[in-house]
Amino acid sequence: MPRQGGRRSSSGPRGQEAAASTENTAGRRKRKAPKARRKKVLLWTGGVMAFLLVATTAGGYWLYQHFNGNLSSVDIGDRGNKDVVTANAPLNILIIGTDKRTGAGNEGYGDKGSAGHADTNILFHVSEDRTNATAMSIPRDLMTNIPDCKAKQEDGSEKTIPGTQNVRFNTSLGQDGRDPGCTMDTVKELTGLTVDHFMMVDFNAVKTLSTAVGGVDICLAHAVKDDKSHLDLSAGPHNVQGEEALAFVRTRHAYANGSDLDRIKGQQQFLGSMVRKMKSNDTLTSPKKLFKLADAATKALTVDSAIDSVPKLTTLAKELTKIDTKNITFVTLPVIDNPAEPTPITVVVDPVKAPQLLSMMQEDTSLTEVAAQKKAAKSKQDALLKGTKAAAADVRVDVYNGGEIPGGAQQTVTWLQNDKGVLKSTNKANAPAKAAKTTLEYAPNQADQARALAEMMGLPATAMKPGAKDAVGLQAMVLTLGADFKGAGTPITGPTKIDIPKASADKEVCAK
Repeated sequence: MPRQGGRRSSSGPRGQEAAASTENTAGRRKRKAPKARRKKVLLWTGGVMAFLLVATTAGGYWLYQHFNGNLSSVDIGDRGNKDVVTANAPLNILIIGTDKRTGAGNEGYGDKGSAGHADTNILFHVSEDRTNATAMSIPRDLMTNIPDCKAKQEDGSEKTIPGTQNVRFNTSLGQDGRDPGCTMDTVKELTGLTVDHFMMVDFNAVKTLSTAVGGVDICLAHAVKDDKSHLDLSAGPHNVQGEEALAFVRTRHAYANGSDLDRIKGQQQFLGSMVRKMKSNDTLTSPKKLFKLADAATKALTVDSAIDSVPKLTTLAKELTKIDTKNITFVTLPVIDNPAEPTPITVVVDPVKAPQLLSMMQEDTSLTEVAAQKKAAKSKQDALLKGTKAAAADVRVDVYNGGEIPGGAQQTVTWLQNDKGVLKSTNKANAPAKAAKTTLEYAPNQADQARALAEMMGLPATAMKPGAKDAVGLQAMVLTLGADFKGAGTPITGPTKIDIPKASADKEVCAK
């Protein structure tokens, strides 16, 4: 959610940014219908659900037209998933909260002239079987690399914006004319996960949606009087909406060390509570509340052009509503203080825990105890290794390096030949393009070889890519190492558990 200045210094890049506004850019954004003072606001999971319920249960051409006219969108070119929802595949939605000060009463918050940067970012990963989701927050002050990206400018032209190295994540939006597509590119490079869609928000998201549901229940472990966010609450439970809800998600002085990272935890608590309220019987049985919520959500919403209509959002909403709130897990990308700064005001990726979490998300491993998914994953792996396995001496494979480790293909071939006896393995050097995940392509009559190699390397079922035609003569299998390759002899299969702070959307906790 949008937020004020924070533990990290507001001086430097963040305080000096003066990029073009993303609010009134004719070339970038199309409107479904002319609406005065349209706001860019978050449509959260429950908001999508409310929109779906109103649109489908109340029916009626007028409602569809009304909600359709509320929507705003940004053309991000060929990024993402143009089919709205990929069948039988995980779904990744990037929630972007900007620091843009549009809307009545917001002018006095933080950076008054901000063009709208990626201040709060949540990658919402929905599992392939739709039983669970991981909502991973990405700190705004994370030092990362922003790749070259294409973005439409005010005059409608498309511009390639050069990438920058070792800068704050929040400059992936707004800075130098970057649009949400640039933030999607940055997330992909950072996480190895392709982002299918984005939903963008500003301060009004908290005000309008919290009011529409009749307030959001939050809890404070101790009394807070924060002059900067204007939050003034006693210890214990509270129901907040409008300006007070905004003050809660903006405050950092409510927490023990006053940090942005702790503020993220408060925002996650707020979002979890909002989801519970939106999916409660009190909301679902009230046509008036449902209409207010759906209307506020669609007026608030700025999305990519692939989901900028009622039918497309309805399709997406049906996927999201399959998830039980107890299986929505909030986490933060593991980070550590930036060692390059004498007095750290920024953070960098935790070199140990971050790859573990990202590996689990890449492998679509649930962070919650979802029995059906665990059973399905075990069944897939058992099926992968079931059957005869070729002797190591009979395994023939060409190895390409599409990962991040220089010399990975040769390293793997050396290991296979010396440690595993796979003498018919060949180093084919670099793959034609970088690969997010390791894959093994094989023909039906090479299945026994594929099973043997999969067991040696610890390949997951998702890495196996069987072909339709049998191999001829001395044709070899093709192993392409991806970004998930950590070194020869290290199993590709990601961890099944990770020791990091987590919160479930169905449980209330008190902000400390």
